Amino acid sequence: MVAAVARLSHQQAEASAFEIDVLQGLHAFPKSVPAKYFYDAAGSRFFERITELPEYYPTRCEISILRRHTPDIAKMIPAGAALVEFGSGSSKKARILLRAAAPKLAAYVPVDICGEMIEQEAAELRTDFPEVKILPVTADICKPFELPGEAKKAFARVGFFPGSTIGNFEPHEASAFLRNAANILGHGSVLVVGVDLIKSADVLNAAYNDAEGITAQFNLNLLTRINRELGGTFRLDTFEHHAFYNCEHHRVEMHLASLKRQKVKVVGDTIDFRAGETIHTENSYKYSIESLSALARGVGWLPATAWTDSRKYFSIQTFILGA
Repeated sequence: MVAAVARLSHQQAEASAFEIDVLQGLHAFPKSVPAKYFYDAAGSRFFERITELPEYYPTRCEISILRRHTPDIAKMIPAGAALVEFGSGSSKKARILLRAAAPKLAAYVPVDICGEMIEQEAAELRTDFPEVKILPVTADICKPFELPGEAKKAFARVGFFPGSTIGNFEPHEASAFLRNAANILGHGSVLVVGVDLIKSADVLNAAYNDAEGITAQFNLNLLTRINRELGGTFRLDTFEHHAFYNCEHHRVEMHLASLKRQKVKVVGDTIDFRAGETIHTENSYKYSIESLSALARGVGWLPATAWTDSRKYFSIQTFILGA
């Protein structure tokens, strides 16, 4: 009963934050909605489809690096450690690490804002890795959250942040995330981060404008979620997916552009759109190995190792939390 009440309270708080962030973002100029709200159950499924697209190289590159260097990463995990995955979603990448490190792990803690998805993944992982305690946490990884008691008691904690999700943060937000991760994991912990590297604009533009239009559906699903959860009146056929590489800021931007002048209601509020006006839904910053190392060092994470794929499209970097 207590657990059920706690879950309900968390869901209510999450719903309230969604409403506040959406209304503030749509009344702002320029309009925006935080990218973290892409990931309802449908959005998470769309993203899994994106990772399998021929144009979308990051997942394939990261998995190839993980498979090649998992033994090296496993050596950095102390016996009796808890592995904490930030923004876990699908357990595809965690499974690669778990297969190598499971005998050393006391617990695996997947943390994600979409509780439904991680609970489903956790059920499968418990079957596949019975020797590891699987302890899912539904939380916003950008904010402080409590680790389960068994993870707190673990000999050490190792953070895992794959998928170049760090690129979805503004640089100051990325610093704040790394600081928050440090506070949660504690002194001496290890953090493993996947990051998309700076590369040709042609490659980047193709990755976010796939021929099948799955990324467009993923982007537009945000409006479907607002309609469902906040009483929105968005007509999806009057908005269009736009994505492009901004060379000056080293980031891919995603927007939803209004195809005409229109009014939309959200939670009873009326939002005006000019023809061509956009909702900025995501930035995906691209880093060099040196620039991410500098960012991490600024909040106390000391660079340890960096690996890349053969084309240097993607990197997995490890950091150790200093004094």
